[in-house]
Amino acid sequence: MAETTPPSPSSTPLARAERFVWLTARILEQRRFAYHFRRGGADQVETALTAYLNEDGGYGHALEPDLRGPVSQPLHTAHALRVLDSVGRCGGPRIERICRYLTAVSTHDGALPAIHPSQHGHPSAPFLPVVDSPPSALLSTGPVVGLLHRNQVWHAWLFRATEFCWSAVENLEESHPYEVRAAVAFLDGAPDRPRAEAAADRLGRLVRERGLAVLDPDRPEDYPAAEGHAPGEHHFPHDYARVPDSLAARWFTQEETARSLDRLAADQEEDGGWPARRRAWAPGPALEWRPIATVEALRTLRAHGRPLD
Repeated sequence: MAETTPPSPSSTPLARAERFVWLTARILEQRRFAYHFRRGGADQVETALTAYLNEDGGYGHALEPDLRGPVSQPLHTAHALRVLDSVGRCGGPRIERICRYLTAVSTHDGALPAIHPSQHGHPSAPFLPVVDSPPSALLSTGPVVGLLHRNQVWHAWLFRATEFCWSAVENLEESHPYEVRAAVAFLDGAPDRPRAEAAADRLGRLVRERGLAVLDPDRPEDYPAAEGHAPGEHHFPHDYARVPDSLAARWFTQEETARSLDRLAADQEEDGGWPARRRAWAPGPALEWRPIATVEALRTLRAHGRPLD
């Protein structure tokens, strides 16, 4: 049997990223890379994701690296749904179980808290505080609701959660990039398209007025990081419009989008991976976020037609 030669670090961006993934990534990100770029199977991705599944139908075990410990959390479950959606598995009995979990952990107004109090006693990032009676959060609810609608999932939980998202998005006056991204995830999947387009137009004006997107990648210092974020934790047009048909793509000119994608491509580091651009608070999360960022950077570049090989 002939020996295979590992990809050279100096070859294509995709080969360099593949080497980085095999050197550093969790099995889940290895399987996701294989599915998206090496004709791997969806079954293998789903099997790797099952390791994070709990009996309550939610996901835990640091699937979202900034929340450690075994307990199910809305942010973990949102992450799991994004993975399932990306491999065409967002349906069936598993989604029914997830919706039952979402119902069980919802707040009094039917939406999701950012962090459920069950996280008490387990390590979590200092910028994700755990409180006893957390309010509903667009950060956790928006991506889940938008994704379920986009996959034509219908469940009783969605009715009140959808109304919460509409109210939260249409009344945003001050925000931060992660909340805006959650709003975009909701609007991109919301079934009322005229209402979604109107809300997205308003949100785009807020993003530009508040400087929440770096429009000149050569001068990031002109766009201070949002309050509470790490220095250099900037967001660019491609962070909001990860695919060309996102409503957020309308917020930026072709030139702004092209420069943003140029910046994303140039951010690939010498070891083949992309930076996570998040506040590093512990060694484990810092290590685990970079392969996630790498897979998402590659998917974004490919979605926008940028060559990887």
